[in-house]
Amino acid sequence: MLDKKKFYINGQWINPIRSRACEVIDPSTEEPCAIISLGNKEDVNKAVSAAKNAFEKWAFVPKEEKIKLLETLYLLYKKRWNDIGKAISLEMGAPIDFAIKLQAGTGASHIKSFINHFKNFNFEKNLGDHAPSDKILYEPKGVCALITPWNWPMNQVCLKVIPALAAGCTMVLKPSEIAPLSSMILAEIIDESKFPAGVFNLVNGDGAVTGDALTSHPDINMISFTGSTRAGELISKNAASDFKRVSLELGGKGANIIFKDSDAEAVERGVVRCFRNTGQSCNAPTRMLVEKAIYKKTLEKVKEVAAKTKVDLSSKEGGHIGPVVSKVQFDKIQTMIQKGIDEGANLIAGGTGKPEGFDKGYFVKPTAFADVNNQMDIARTEIFGPVLSIIPFETEEEAISITNDTPYGLLNFIQTQDQEKANRVARRLRSGMVEINGKGMAIDAPFGGYKHSGFGREAGSLGIEEYLEVKSVGGWI
Repeated sequence: MLDKKKFYINGQWINPIRSRACEVIDPSTEEPCAIISLGNKEDVNKAVSAAKNAFEKWAFVPKEEKIKLLETLYLLYKKRWNDIGKAISLEMGAPIDFAIKLQAGTGASHIKSFINHFKNFNFEKNLGDHAPSDKILYEPKGVCALITPWNWPMNQVCLKVIPALAAGCTMVLKPSEIAPLSSMILAEIIDESKFPAGVFNLVNGDGAVTGDALTSHPDINMISFTGSTRAGELISKNAASDFKRVSLELGGKGANIIFKDSDAEAVERGVVRCFRNTGQSCNAPTRMLVEKAIYKKTLEKVKEVAAKTKVDLSSKEGGHIGPVVSKVQFDKIQTMIQKGIDEGANLIAGGTGKPEGFDKGYFVKPTAFADVNNQMDIARTEIFGPVLSIIPFETEEEAISITNDTPYGLLNFIQTQDQEKANRVARRLRSGMVEINGKGMAIDAPFGGYKHSGFGREAGSLGIEEYLEVKSVGGWI
């Protein structure tokens, strides 16, 4: 079992002030694979103090020097790419091929993308010809608390750490205590890259103690959080008392609108996307809205795709899905599947219990419900597992209405070969992102949502701007 009890504070790996041990569980075996420490208020104080002391210098380090450090980080990340993928597979159950290629791969892609945007980012500009002595300056917000989830650990960490570094902020990262191992490798990479001591700090911990100490700390200037909507609400309340800047990427319940003129691969593409990462993605298309003219045919296709979706150990190579991350998550999903049955939805694939042949591990059957209406709990609750709800519709207006009838507004999907209709519907969907016909968005496209899906945007230039304050200066000659 890996011993990972130390924190990275002020450029050193140090022991916690008081030991609060926590086992990291391999979700494929239900056995501990590592032991970490959970930080307390004193550990947080130490990390925040280090970040605060480092800020004044780091904020004014020339852009060219920051670029060199980030480019070194990128090169070292590529050397540790496989190590990061293996850690992700172990800690949260992503199949090894998927973990290396996509989970670790998105981290690398974001680092490279942010470096490119940073090189072209202008931290000062003139207000305009009408005010020749007025200057607009973009300056770092200060000390940041970065709190990240377990489901896409390196993707989310890099979406926060890299732009914060580029902006000139210092930070304390608290990764999920469920999946901290990949973040600790990144801390090793940052240390090897020779960033100044205190610029980046890592304290493992839970939300109730460590997260609360971080988000309520008077010397934290900004909080960037990815996780549940409920946790986002609590963090916002902590931040409100002293007006901390907050960026939140929260839950989702994406709709995938399948019009009768959709392409032949649209349904399969939607099911695969829903089940990807074992359904543990906030941007998954978990509601499939199907035009009634093709409803029966669609259900047959969904059953076919669900039946051929393989479930297996995260350590095995191949195109299967792995376990969900924890017993808590497994139990929640089982409860929601049973609720769908009790609500009267038509179970056409999967169901409760583990797949055949799995006594150990948090494995869930790829599950699909037909004849769902949008008032059922399975259509309104973010289940965060491989569970698809299929809802029929008759008209374009009805599809738009059902899609928007949710507290969430992260990512929605449209399938139609009528581009004019696709564009028209996309404008009317109340979500931060819309994907048409499986054409994914660029790595630097702004990522974020409307309503209970949060506020703020990650990735690209807007991702850097999240960590900057705007200053107006008059009389600049």
